[in-house]
Amino acid sequence: MQVGQEQDPDQGLRARLVDVGVDLVAREGVQALTLREIARRAGVSHGAPRRYFPTHLELLSAIARRGFDELAARVAAGEGAGGPRARIAELARIYLEFALGNPGMYELMFRHDLLESGHLGLRDTSLPLFGRLVDLVGRVRPDADARLVAGGLWAGLHGVAQLWGWGSLQLATGADDFTPVLRSVLDAHLGPEGE
Repeated sequence: MQVGQEQDPDQGLRARLVDVGVDLVAREGVQALTLREIARRAGVSHGAPRRYFPTHLELLSAIARRGFDELAARVAAGEGAGGPRARIAELARIYLEFALGNPGMYELMFRHDLLESGHLGLRDTSLPLFGRLVDLVGRVRPDADARLVAGGLWAGLHGVAQLWGWGSLQLATGADDFTPVLRSVLDAHLGPEGE
C-alpha cells in the first residue's frame, strides 16, 4: 500500500477474520473454527462474518487457502535441482514437515467435506500441487498411470503424517524420525531408488 493510501475497511475486517481463523486453527484445531468464536476473537458481532463470508464453509475455505499458499511457498522454495525422484522426495519431506508442524491447518486443508472447493480458488491452490506431483511421478514411472500412482503416494504420505503425528509409527517401527518410513513409501510407489 502506498503512503497516503487507505486500506478498504471491509477488506481489513475480512483479512482480520481470516487471520483470527488461521491463529485459532493453529492453537486449537479445526473443531474450534466456529463463526461465533472467530467473530468474538476478532472483536466483532457474531453476525459480522456473514457480511464477508455468507457461509461458514466460505470462511473455512479462506482460512484453508492460507495453508495451501504457505505449503505452495515452501514447496517452491525447496524445489532444487536434481532428477524427478529426488524432487519427489524433497516435495514429500516438505509436505510431511508442514503436516507435522501445522496439524490443525493440515487437517482443515484436506477436509473437503468442510470446504467449498471452488471458493476462493482452492482448486487453484490444491490441484496444482497435486499436478506437480503427477508430472514428477510420470517421469519416474512412465509405465504407469501417473495420476493413480501419485494419488497412492499422496495417500501414503497422508497416512505417514497422521500416524506419525499420533505417535503410532514411532512405536511400530522404532524409528525416531520419519525419513526411513518416507523412503519406504517412495520405494513402494516409485520402485527402489536406482532401478
